[in-house]
Amino acid sequence: MARSRIATALDEGLFPLREGEVAVMRPPAGMDLAPLPRAGLRIIHTFRPDADYWEASGLPVTAEAGPAALAVVCLPRSKALGRGMVAEACRLAPMVVIDGQRENGVDSLWREMRERVGDMPVLAKAHGRLFVLPASEAFADWTLTGPVRGEDGMFTQPGVFSEGQADRGSALLARALPARLPTRMADLGAGWGYISRAVLAREGVGSLDLIEAEKLALDCARLNVVDPRAAFHWADVTRHVAKPAYDGIVMNPPFHQGRAAQPDLGRAFIAAAARMLQPSGQLWMVANRHLPYEGALSAAFRQVTTLAEEGGFKLFHATRPIGQGKR
Repeated sequence: MARSRIATALDEGLFPLREGEVAVMRPPAGMDLAPLPRAGLRIIHTFRPDADYWEASGLPVTAEAGPAALAVVCLPRSKALGRGMVAEACRLAPMVVIDGQRENGVDSLWREMRERVGDMPVLAKAHGRLFVLPASEAFADWTLTGPVRGEDGMFTQPGVFSEGQADRGSALLARALPARLPTRMADLGAGWGYISRAVLAREGVGSLDLIEAEKLALDCARLNVVDPRAAFHWADVTRHVAKPAYDGIVMNPPFHQGRAAQPDLGRAFIAAAARMLQPSGQLWMVANRHLPYEGALSAAFRQVTTLAEEGGFKLFHATRPIGQGKR
């Protein structure tokens, strides 16, 4: 197995390991953290599936950052979130390590930071880059302040899907929902709450669970959805247990974690929806038109109808989940 950038950087003396806590910010599940001392290692994460992975490995995980001797920034896809993490790391620790893939913009971030603070120890390897710097106030203007209210009145923030405005798929689903919905509802992958608001505007809804893996998005949803019928769950949809089962589900499932489409994520959402629904339950789902979800829907539900195809999206209504009759 090839050595990770962190292992190689330590071998080459790019940064020292100091006494005290090492805070690793947003490491993806499976990242090689073995070169770092396990004692004092702390994971900072707001994405529930990755947080669950690190907790299962026995490491302490928190969504809130605190002081450390060394901060390791694992660069996310969001440029604004990555910048904010750099500013936060500089506030938390005297030494900062930034590690990321080229597909997540690490090269451009390195150039941008080098313009502000000059040359930094750097290692380019495995389609990515790792570089090191002492904490600096030069990036204080990148500090994130939390959810921000947009012109449409909705709160979003860097790191959430469809930051700044609702995506077209969610807008299509929100418009297409029937005037009356079942009593006990759930929004799987609720994001910052756009579809949930449409659900709560329909007749018949007694309760709505917003289930979202990204805490940054759920924090926004709590501000956007203030209806007392709403409950908020920071959870991995594919592992969430519905007690009791839902009467209806809406969802615009994610289809990627990196830049490449991964239809298996959507298929996992479909399977989770079927598992969470009552035998007579209903699903309303929107998806990108090019993603092959018809087979997964037919395998999980006895009746599947395509309600609309518009603007590159498909809208489905599925009923009678298969295998739910023995509850």
